[in-house]
Amino acid sequence: MNKLGKLTLGLALALGLSSCGANNANESANTDTEQKAPTEVADTIKIGVVGEKNEVWEEVIKRYEEGTGKKAELVRFSDYTQPNEALASGDIDVNSFQHYLFLGEYNKEQGEEKLVAIGDTMLAPLGFFSNQIKSLDELEDGARVAIPNDPTNGPRAIFLLQEEGLIKVNGEPGDLITVDDITENPKNLEFIEMDAAQTARALDDVTIAAINDNYALDAGLSPTEDSIAIEDPHGTGTKIYVNVIAARKEDKDNEAYKELVKYYQTDETKKDYETYTKGAWVPAW
Repeated sequence: MNKLGKLTLGLALALGLSSCGANNANESANTDTEQKAPTEVADTIKIGVVGEKNEVWEEVIKRYEEGTGKKAELVRFSDYTQPNEALASGDIDVNSFQHYLFLGEYNKEQGEEKLVAIGDTMLAPLGFFSNQIKSLDELEDGARVAIPNDPTNGPRAIFLLQEEGLIKVNGEPGDLITVDDITENPKNLEFIEMDAAQTARALDDVTIAAINDNYALDAGLSPTEDSIAIEDPHGTGTKIYVNVIAARKEDKDNEAYKELVKYYQTDETKKDYETYTKGAWVPAW
């Protein structure tokens, strides 16, 4: 299993195991990847998402179907491992679950730009939650801290703790740092790394847990109301964390998919953010 797979992100798995053509750069223009034609759009556009609660997309699909007479449907995945694999293999047409940095790391692991962003959606700030304390000021020496173990959301959690003055790290926002890059940890915080889908479930076992918005919502938590620390959506360096609608590279100019993006990027969708996420999602278009 490749590096990211071992970190439970699993962005490559079988796809990442193939290095066919890596030693034949002069022949790359003749590879199947280079010659892939745009996808012929099926009767129904399949959209990959993560988590059960995707009311915003459900509202977008209603408007899309009413406005165009075409069909679209959600394909739900339970973790961050599967949607890019499904998109790359053609099982779905687009996906909507990841930010620019996550997408970039996936492509880097593949050794080529397989997937591209075709539209921005929102910024979903990562936050820290707790069942034991009401403020980070209450953190005691040796407190247990759960953070995602994937190489994009893990660094976000670490940098957020630095912004809160709890630790210092060697790196800048966007760098794929790990707990090994923490240079100062005066409270001797104990970091427990786990799959992003598990941090909400660990709240009873740790003092604080870093939880992504979608998993917080699935757990019945409000990112803006229940978190004790949260990323500043208007802070510097947040572009890399803006979520996107992604498609296969050969479909970056697919008119049907661009039409779907147009139906997403509307004032109605902004209102849906307020209705379903209590303002936790910030429009990015």
